[in-house]
Amino acid sequence: MQDLKVLALQSDLVWENPQANRIAFEEKIRKEFDYHDLIILPETFTTGFPVNPEKYAEEINGKTMGWLKGLSSELTTCICGSFLLDTNSKYSNTLIWMRSDGSFERYDKRHVFSMGGEHKKIKAGESQLIVELKGWKIKPMICYDLRFPVWSKNHYSKSSGFEYDMAIYVANWPAVRAYPWRNLLTARAIENIACIIGVNRVGNDNSGINYNGDTMLIDAKGNVLYDAKDGQEHNISFVFKAQELEDFRKKFNVGFDWDDFKITF
Repeated sequence: MQDLKVLALQSDLVWENPQANRIAFEEKIRKEFDYHDLIILPETFTTGFPVNPEKYAEEINGKTMGWLKGLSSELTTCICGSFLLDTNSKYSNTLIWMRSDGSFERYDKRHVFSMGGEHKKIKAGESQLIVELKGWKIKPMICYDLRFPVWSKNHYSKSSGFEYDMAIYVANWPAVRAYPWRNLLTARAIENIACIIGVNRVGNDNSGINYNGDTMLIDAKGNVLYDAKDGQEHNISFVFKAQELEDFRKKFNVGFDWDDFKITF
């Protein structure tokens, strides 16, 4: 593992305006970019949440995918964030992990928010994703997934070590529920002995919901390394130290005693 330099964008979103959001994020990225290894955008960063997927979902070869591919290639960096995807009229809230060579991975949000009606039009994902970057094994997830510890569970084996080193949650998480967001992010770090990044939006959407951000970067001990809790936009640049994680895991490896189980669908 090598040190990992990330840029997390806690941003307001223009409601139902993909073009305006792409322009705004590109301006921020170009202004703040300093050879970051990974750039992280919020959930549904092109439209806000929730919106009608029949109107706003894009195809896999659509404008947002082209934008991600072009910017990632130009800056030689990975970019991730979620938007609504249309696959043969089946809609998903999909996180794209775009590499600079144009290859990408996708993760479809597993836990769609039924209390907000997301389940009525968005199909739940059926698989997890773990990607690798500079030796880090990274597990990206989306918003409501944070509330489900089994889905977030890390695993350990003597032969291959930890299943992941970092988990990322991109979100549109309302301010009224900031307490569980903040505390669950810390819990996920402690219980999985992994670094955690939670990137949330700010501002108000057209449904009158307020978002305070509370974007947090947390180490495997549960220490908060960065906390953007003031409801303002933040462009957060941070370097995660690989040696610090490795040293802590050698000293305090709870993984040896974890229960072993599998998730079935």
